[in-house]
Amino acid sequence: MLTVSNVSVSFTGKKLYDDVNLKFTPGNTYGVIGANGAGKSTFLKVLEGKLQPTTGTVSMEANERMSSLVQDHFAFDEFTVLDTVMQGHKELYDVKNQMDEIYTHDPFTDEDGIKVGELSARFEELNGWSAETEAAQLLQSLGIAEDQHYTMMADLPEVTKVKVLLAQALFGNPDILILDEPTNGLDTKTIAWLEDFLADYQNIVIVVSHDRHFLNAVSTMILDVDFGKIKLFVGNYDFWKESSELAQRLQSQANAKKEEQIKELQDFIARFSANASKSKQATSRKKQLEKITLDDIQPSTRKYPYINFEIQREIGNDMLRVENLSKTVDGVKLLDNISFTVRPNEKALVMAENDVAATALLDIIAGNDTPDSGEVTWGVTTSHDYLAKDMNVNFPKPEMPILDYLRDFASKEESDNTFLRGLLGRMLFKGEDAEKTLDVLSGGEKVRVMLSKLMLTKPNVLVLDDPTNHLDLESITSLNDGLINFKGGIIFTSHDHTFAQTIADHIIVVSDQGAIDRAETTYDEFMAHPEVQKQLAEKNITF
Repeated sequence: MLTVSNVSVSFTGKKLYDDVNLKFTPGNTYGVIGANGAGKSTFLKVLEGKLQPTTGTVSMEANERMSSLVQDHFAFDEFTVLDTVMQGHKELYDVKNQMDEIYTHDPFTDEDGIKVGELSARFEELNGWSAETEAAQLLQSLGIAEDQHYTMMADLPEVTKVKVLLAQALFGNPDILILDEPTNGLDTKTIAWLEDFLADYQNIVIVVSHDRHFLNAVSTMILDVDFGKIKLFVGNYDFWKESSELAQRLQSQANAKKEEQIKELQDFIARFSANASKSKQATSRKKQLEKITLDDIQPSTRKYPYINFEIQREIGNDMLRVENLSKTVDGVKLLDNISFTVRPNEKALVMAENDVAATALLDIIAGNDTPDSGEVTWGVTTSHDYLAKDMNVNFPKPEMPILDYLRDFASKEESDNTFLRGLLGRMLFKGEDAEKTLDVLSGGEKVRVMLSKLMLTKPNVLVLDDPTNHLDLESITSLNDGLINFKGGIIFTSHDHTFAQTIADHIIVVSDQGAIDRAETTYDEFMAHPEVQKQLAEKNITF
């Protein structure tokens, strides 16, 4: 058990949160949510003991061990893969090293023998004799082959380092597992494996993630960090969101009878409890949900931006055709012989094993770059606008105030300060925020400015390179809904499972070996299709 008692955290006199009292119990996975800047990562640091709270205490039971996901991908460059994983259990690793060091003594004294005996007993208590086997099995489960286990971390590609550090956090069955954005940099297969691993994990898991699909798959509880408070709610992310909406609706039904409200709550819970799941935690979650009363559900104070993309004119018979396109950057061939057609109003997800390849294609499609060979042909009735992943591309004049930047893209009717301030207000920019220059904005704020621009330009085709990058869950949800409702065409990249699944109806995989192109299919259907899997295997592409 992990207990948080009367915790507050303040920086330069400003309270981040106050009077936090929580108990974390085994068998639960706690999904931590909150707006950007609310203090989610700070809260994890307080739990880990890396940051002392201003007031209050964090305590865990004696003999319990806490483990967390290391964010510094270079921290273990001087160690082998296997040694890096085993350092996830510090005491075990230290005991092993002490024994190894004593065995090098020459002569080996009686005192050395006694010390080794003591260490060996402790090593056995920690299951040290099977530790290397456990670490190796964990690595193999994550797709890291045995021949890489003695490779130096410095020699690994970034994507493999991420997996090794995840294995380090999971190693040794820690009593308390803390994960800050664990899906970042992971391929689809590894994320699915982690979901299964955590779904049946019997100890305490506390996780921060912007991946709604992941949170829904693993969470039994939600910790909502909002307006200086941290509140605990039963269920996963979708349950938290929809129950808060239900609470708001019931609150407005002043004349409704209590019995009617209870019946509505019971029906709502029954729908969620009926969702099939293979995890043991699902049973526990169902029991917890069934205990919820009207007083347990509360309307959320969270603010969602209003995102609604209009079009100036409809697309005619043609939208986009790409023919035999190739591109090499810095001597590396990213795209070769890429051909596909996107029909009017389709919403096409572009995927690539290498993100750089997907970005290169969108840059060319948007007209920001030229291919080495091949052609991009837009329909004559199309108008497109581009949200690039690189914010320097979006904002060539970073010293401009937000208002002036947006005014350059607004129609005459929408160019006055009143209208633009109203638009920015709906996008969660308050009062003087509209006067800020682009260069002082956070990543999330910059994306919201770009989305505001797209709402002003009203293109009938949106080209979006990883648009959920930097956004908090509320903005992601609003953007997700806005794109589902969009009446034009979309060409986009995304690592967000829910985002991809709910928006895309056309999937295109691009590589240096051509394209895999399937229309009239969802992301999940595409990934599950045997023919697709065969084609990916032939091109040695892994997602």
